[in-house]
Amino acid sequence: MTNKEKYRLFCEAEKTISIFSQAWWLDSVCGDAWDVCLVEKNGQIHASMPYGIKKRYGFTLLTHPLLTQNLGPWFRVLTGKYGKILSQQKDLMEDLIEQLPSYDYFNQSWHYSQSNWLAFYWKGFRQTTRYTYVLEELGDLDRVWMGFQENVRREVRKAKKKNIIINVDLPVDDFINLNRLTFVRQGMAMPYSEVFLKNVTKKALERQQCKWFIAQDEKGQNHAGVFIIWDENSAYYLMGGGDPELRNSGATSLCMWEAIQFAATVTQKFDFEGSMIEPIERFFRGFGAVQKPFFSVSKTNSKMIAAALCLRSFLKP
Repeated sequence: MTNKEKYRLFCEAEKTISIFSQAWWLDSVCGDAWDVCLVEKNGQIHASMPYGIKKRYGFTLLTHPLLTQNLGPWFRVLTGKYGKILSQQKDLMEDLIEQLPSYDYFNQSWHYSQSNWLAFYWKGFRQTTRYTYVLEELGDLDRVWMGFQENVRREVRKAKKKNIIINVDLPVDDFINLNRLTFVRQGMAMPYSEVFLKNVTKKALERQQCKWFIAQDEKGQNHAGVFIIWDENSAYYLMGGGDPELRNSGATSLCMWEAIQFAATVTQKFDFEGSMIEPIERFFRGFGAVQKPFFSVSKTNSKMIAAALCLRSFLKP
């Protein structure tokens, strides 16, 4: 049995693995272009680390698939004294690193729950700290609402006064159109195809792990949309979109609030997925979520790719 076959069976039983590291998700966003490192002891998986595989101009890149917020190591719960746990983590990480195939470039953003990357540092990897925002407890929605900044609550009320309603029965094409408009407004092409989005949606719907919320006015105009996925531990804001001509209706905030309320019925937390873009970060922060640092871990073995990354960094405004 291959590692992937073992991992598929393991994921169906192990619910602490993030949705983005689940085998079905990787099948959806990567096809066959992914694999996984496993550390097994006495017939039991103690650590795993899936990775996407891309081939570009003769280079092998172990990177993130599209729409995949986090990827990285998972460890079975370790017990004992703190120093012993750190020692066990080090050994498990070294085993995972040794199993990686030959590559020119590696990059993964880890789940915020993984706070120790020291073994990777010792093996020549680098790390950049990024941030997401998480509502950690959805059990008391009144408390969640009161945790919103006043401007967010005001936007929600404004949308309701305009008789904007949230529709959860529209086809995914309606959401895709709103998502596309967001990129058009920025003069960008969508980074994924409609075929790709519909395939991911189909797989998630089969598992009852996704939903999209679209804000409509009385004329049937779609103002904004929010798309979430979830597992037993957390819901994740995966994508959003909006009509730039209708941006001031408060619909985006209303959509997000409706998504949060729904998430409370299926899981425990709500992860906004964060952003290093200041206006987006400010919007997410307004929902009263807790800032969570997470690691983006990378290593470049190709001198050519290293030079290209250095040049891109130098030219970045």
